[in-house]
Amino acid sequence: CEQTSSFQRDTKKSKYIAFSKDGSLFGWCNGENVLKVADSTYLQSLDLPKIAMLDFSPLGSVLVTWQPYVKTQDNPQGEPNLQLWNLHTGAILKSFYQKKAQGWCPSWSDDESIAVRNVNNELHFFENNAFDNIANKLHLQKVSDFALSPGPQPSKVAVYVPGSKGTPSFVRLYQYPNFGGPSSALANRSFFKADKVTLLWNKKATAVLVTASTEVDKTGASYYGEQTLHYLGVDGESAVVQLPKNGPIYDVAWSPNSSEFCVVYGFMPAKATVFNLKCSPIFDFGTGPRNAGFYSPQGHLLVLAGFGNLRGQMEVWDVKKYKQVSKPQAPDATHFSWCPDGEHIVTATCSPRLRVCNGYRIWHYTGTVLHQEQAPEGGELWEVQWQPFPEGTFPERPVRYQAVPTELGGTEPKPSQAYRPPALRNQPASPITKLEMKSDASEEPVDPAPADSAPNQPAPTSGDPETDKKIRNLKKKLKAIEQLKDQQAAGKPLQKNQVEKIKMEPQLLQEIENLELGL
Repeated sequence: CEQTSSFQRDTKKSKYIAFSKDGSLFGWCNGENVLKVADSTYLQSLDLPKIAMLDFSPLGSVLVTWQPYVKTQDNPQGEPNLQLWNLHTGAILKSFYQKKAQGWCPSWSDDESIAVRNVNNELHFFENNAFDNIANKLHLQKVSDFALSPGPQPSKVAVYVPGSKGTPSFVRLYQYPNFGGPSSALANRSFFKADKVTLLWNKKATAVLVTASTEVDKTGASYYGEQTLHYLGVDGESAVVQLPKNGPIYDVAWSPNSSEFCVVYGFMPAKATVFNLKCSPIFDFGTGPRNAGFYSPQGHLLVLAGFGNLRGQMEVWDVKKYKQVSKPQAPDATHFSWCPDGEHIVTATCSPRLRVCNGYRIWHYTGTVLHQEQAPEGGELWEVQWQPFPEGTFPERPVRYQAVPTELGGTEPKPSQAYRPPALRNQPASPITKLEMKSDASEEPVDPAPADSAPNQPAPTSGDPETDKKIRNLKKKLKAIEQLKDQQAAGKPLQKNQVEKIKMEPQLLQEIENLELGL
């Protein structure tokens, strides 16, 4: 974790960064409003004072930049704000008007033979980076989203058209350039209750998962709105993925093997289940404080995690044996990503999501912290990215269960304490802290910490022996529930009364929090 000698550090305040897909190029915009691109040596410098986002085409031949669209009295039409640059010459290939930040960057096929833009609800296809000529168009009434398939030719595209006036929304799959109407579609799926969708291709481009969401749950059961999950295969098969627990769909992730996918869903504590291509469940991880799932690049490991308004608990699973490897915790983490080697992960607390306690940690998946760095006092960390590498650079290695050695100590969770906002955590604790919450400035509430206390450390006290006794008894019950959940995750059948005990976990956590806060 030392600074690389191949890159000369830019000491100015960089605003935006991006790697090319193979990691050979790196672009950034510094405080002097100059966008620079480098490989092992300096490559290009562009004077772009208002740039807001940048990206590279898959083979690194085109640099894409976007800045907010602006029009004035002198120029009511505004200037084209999306530029495509030839990285070898520094010349502009094409400028477009792109008013919305959403979907700002064109989508390319991996070989750059096709590029796609959504223009006024119509998909424009360009071939071989010739952007002066539209090679093909796909026009469906009000196309609002699309996803181009990964992998080799022939390219496929998934398109979403929202419903209106009682007609359903639908997603269709097409193979480029066969756009001759509904009959030419590879697959079609219609559904109601969708204000927006997320389209997720698997790596082999054989199927798409569609998460359809409404902004508001009309039943009032959830402030997340309602979500449904649909499967579409290029062979024409389609289905609803039946989820056995009600509640939000937090995350959906394809395994890199393209034959399985993991769904994290349901009211807290959330369930996590792996399904096959027939949408049948093949393994259930039980319930826990989680809202995200991340497969390793090689597909041999899966991390289930609870970030955001949860406490940062991570479960690392060997997905060939469906055996848990480790259970580290990264409180206040706002970012997680796998290293391309499939051995290491990074968690980070970044601004503007959280403006205090910014920093990052490098972990081995066995739960060991190998390196950590905090932002200097008054400083902020905005982004953390691994350098990508070409596929196949890092082959899969055998899963290890023994924690790797570290000089930074263990990663066991700290003793349970009453929740304190990050801004107050470095200040002395008082027996009773009154928190004044303001809707426009307060942090999101965080679930209570796990019940297990670290060894050889005194448990925190409330100052009232009777309250402490109640808290200890509740934590004993939580510990028993945790053991039951581990048995359940290992596939052991539970009795009815044991299942009922597990369902009591949210209520017990809330009781502990209320007691610790003196409520």
